[in-house]
Amino acid sequence: MQTGISLDVHPLDPSRPLWLAGILWPNHPGLSGHSDGDVAAHVVAESLLSATGLGDLGSIFGVADAANHNITGVEILQQVAILVAEAGFEIENVAVQIICQTPKISDRRIEAQTALTNALGAQVNLTATSTDGLGFTGRGEGIAAIASALVSKK
Repeated sequence: MQTGISLDVHPLDPSRPLWLAGILWPNHPGLSGHSDGDVAAHVVAESLLSATGLGDLGSIFGVADAANHNITGVEILQQVAILVAEAGFEIENVAVQIICQTPKISDRRIEAQTALTNALGAQVNLTATSTDGLGFTGRGEGIAAIASALVSKK
């Protein structure tokens, strides 16, 4: 068994739609980024890259590659799942926590967890918290997420 962790943060961008945990959140400002800005999908993917020693999101989905412009978090998860399998690993599970004031994740937690699990092809467990008004997430300036992954060598 091997573990990996990741943290990702994106500032809000009201000109973009909010994609978070593989689903669209209407009526909420989006997140900036070269991709769709889905911090939850990003940390799930990067925690798997960490666990398997395959690098990080920047080295695999770098901003210099035009093919990665507006890539979705779901597409990133699907591609990382392939890389993990090709490297001889099996994904046991991933735990991800979203840190934000809004949107209220609990309203759609099961839907979001299912979207991440389906995109990855392995169990993703999703939780959320706020910072009770403290820091950039508390002021509503951005959204953060942290994840840990467990993989086993085939």
